[in-house]
Amino acid sequence: MAVLITDICINCAACIDECPVEAIVDEDDNPTGEDCYYVYPDKCVECVGYHDTPACAEACPTEGCIVWADCVEGMPCREDISEEARANRTPVIED
Repeated sequence: MAVLITDICINCAACIDECPVEAIVDEDDNPTGEDCYYVYPDKCVECVGYHDTPACAEACPTEGCIVWADCVEGMPCREDISEEARANRTPVIED
């Protein structure tokens, strides 16, 4: 999956324009039907090759909203993120 936007998302749109691969959609296009933004796991590259950290998390004003999730086979994943951090859905940015 790469990164995941949790249900504490406030739908502010700060993340959408920051995604270099356009992997994020708003609540209207969320395929799960949830009222929060959504990251397409088959598009997310965790900003590998673009930024030092996922740009969506840097832009997000809601602490803990964007978390690490499982890698998708064949997609870039940050090698410095442990399987434990992904399994525990650790926030990408921790203040």
